Amino acid sequence: MHGAGGAVFSDLLGKTLTKYKNNNAGGIGLESLDDGAVVPFGEQNIVFTTDSHVVRPLFFPGGDIGRIAVCGTANDLAMMGGKPVALSCAMIIEEGFDIDVLERIVSSMDSALDECGASIVTGDTKVVEKGSLDGIIINTAGIGAVKKPVRDNGLKPGDVIIVSGTIGDHGLCVITAREGFDLGEQIKSDVAPTWGLVESAMNAGEIHAMKDPTRGGFSNAINEMADKSGVQVRIYEEDLPIRRSVKSASELLGINPLDVANEGKVVMGVAKDDAEKILAAIKRHKYGKDAAIIGRVTEGKSVIMETSIGGERFIETPVGDPVPRVC
Repeated sequence: MHGAGGAVFSDLLGKTLTKYKNNNAGGIGLESLDDGAVVPFGEQNIVFTTDSHVVRPLFFPGGDIGRIAVCGTANDLAMMGGKPVALSCAMIIEEGFDIDVLERIVSSMDSALDECGASIVTGDTKVVEKGSLDGIIINTAGIGAVKKPVRDNGLKPGDVIIVSGTIGDHGLCVITAREGFDLGEQIKSDVAPTWGLVESAMNAGEIHAMKDPTRGGFSNAINEMADKSGVQVRIYEEDLPIRRSVKSASELLGINPLDVANEGKVVMGVAKDDAEKILAAIKRHKYGKDAAIIGRVTEGKSVIMETSIGGERFIETPVGDPVPRVC
C-alpha cells in the first residue's frame, strides 16, 4: 500500500522520503509534490520527471508495460504543460527473460514515442539472478519544455472541472486480465499519450490546474488538487463518464472505479468562461471523445459528490490503490 499512491504513500513521502534538505530543493522539486519538477532555464522552463513501471501482467488488452513506460512519463510532463522532448530508459531484467518478449516491449515503446513526438536518448540495462525479480522493471525519466508551467494547485472558486474521458478503464482492465476473466474487448486499458490533447486544450483557453488520475485514480487526483489549492470541489455523479462494462466489473469485484488508475486521462480545472471552448477542443482529439464537464470549484476545503438521487457524499482519498501493480 505504501507504493499505491494513496494516503499511506503520502504519509511515507512526507515523513521519510522528503524530509532531508537535498530531497526538497529550492522551490523546484519534491516540496510541491507535483507530477514533475520545473527547472528555470533562460527564458524557458525545463520540466523533469521520472517513473518506474512494474505492471503485471506485462501485456493486457489495449497496452503493455512498454507503452505504459513511455506514456506514463510523457503524460507527467504534459500535466505540467510541458511538451515531451526526450526520455531515458533503464531496464532491470531477470535472467532467462525471453528476448522475443523484450523485443515486443521495445517495439511498443517505439510506437508510443511516435505518438508522443519524443525519443529515448539515453539508458541503462541490468540483468539480475533468476528468481530475484518478477521478469522486468522499466524506469523512464523525461524532460519537456514549457514557458508557463501548469501546476496541480491552481484551482480557483468559479473554475469548472473537466475530465478528458472515461474513468477506471486501466485499473479494471489490468485486474480482470490478471485474474483470468475473459471479457473479450469489453474492457481495454486507456493507456495513451495525452500531450496532443493537452496542447489543444491550452490553446483553447485558460487552464488553472491539471493532473492525471493514475495510482489512486480520480478520487486521489481530485482530492490532491482540492487540498493543495485550498478549495472545495463539487462533482456531479450523473455526469461522470464511466463505461457500462467498467461499472459492471467494478460491482462484481467490489471496487470503486473512481479509486483505480487511468493511464490516458486528464483532470483539469479551467476558467468558467473558457470551459465550453476547452471541452470542444478536447473532444476533437481522438483520445478526448468522451470528455465531459463533471464539476465546479467553490469556497471551502473538501471534495463532495452531488449524487444522481439528489444527495451528497464525500469523495475520500483512497488509503491505497485497490489494484496493485497497475503501472
